Amino acid sequence: MAAINYYDVILKPVVSESSMNAMAQKKYTFLVAPEATKSQVKEAVEKMFPGTKVSSVNTMNRPGKDRRRGLIIGKTAKTKKAIVTLTEDSKDIEIFQGL
Repeated sequence: MAAINYYDVILKPVVSESSMNAMAQKKYTFLVAPEATKSQVKEAVEKMFPGTKVSSVNTMNRPGKDRRRGLIIGKTAKTKKAIVTLTEDSKDIEIFQGL
């Protein structure tokens, strides 16, 4: 497996009702690369957003769904979601502030 850089780990933030409610407890949800580990996600968040300190990272793998078009069956891409919890003295992540 090739080495993965920190800017390739985080793909995009997840904007949903439950993820917006979790921001009150300093929990932020991101879609990450499927081969990324928890330590790589922690390092990527701390480097991409200066002033943040990560206390824990929870990840979940979501398998691809089966999709049909007539008789042909295919699969959608698998994804990985990470919920990052920041420490109490950490700065907030600014990309979520305008939402």
